[in-house]
Amino acid sequence: MDWQEKLNQRVVRCRLCPRLTTYRERIGRDKKREFRDWDYWAKPLPSFGTASARVLIIGLAPAAHGGNRTGRFFTGDSSGRWLFRALHRAGFAKQPTWERRDDGQKLIDAYITAVCHCAPPDNKPLPEGIEYCSAYFDEELEKLKRVRVVIALGKIAFDNYLKGLRRLGVALPKPLPRFAHNTVHELGDGLPALISSYHPSRQNTNTGKLTEPMFDAVFARARRLLDAAD
Repeated sequence: MDWQEKLNQRVVRCRLCPRLTTYRERIGRDKKREFRDWDYWAKPLPSFGTASARVLIIGLAPAAHGGNRTGRFFTGDSSGRWLFRALHRAGFAKQPTWERRDDGQKLIDAYITAVCHCAPPDNKPLPEGIEYCSAYFDEELEKLKRVRVVIALGKIAFDNYLKGLRRLGVALPKPLPRFAHNTVHELGDGLPALISSYHPSRQNTNTGKLTEPMFDAVFARARRLLDAAD
């Protein structure tokens, strides 16, 4: 059993945060009317992708009736529709499917995780919930040895990636980089390039703050960075 499988098994069994444990399990029992025939996952979500990935994608947290239902990050909700279509167009996903965990989807040279592995109330994880997940996150940052590009979806993911690097003893530039959509941040020799992106949440996509061409441009930029590094 490799480190990735061992880590994901620990994540799925995790009950460290009482608030998130209670919420995700209640949602799994109560369900949403349109998904009443589903057997909700209702556990922490394991990360998805290959341990040899050169692109690391960091999200916020599972959606209550998305990943918390299906058991895979960005699967079964509108954010996932945007993400997997963009990944597929850029060559980082086998197909643009996003509805079910058993759809045969495979990531290509990419790995998806989040700063919080459990669905939080109102889609807003609290600092203590993120703190419980930080050990898993830090282990991933240490073990994903081939990562060359990190894509942070949203400011919370962006900030917590930087925090994770600092916990690992990485000296970051001062002043710290500022979040801005589709901006590349070079953090130092030997560190992956960091791309900040708006999260494909409905709050952003329904208001036009984030459009599909804007989102596609993020992954096209990641592809160019990888090609330049070859």
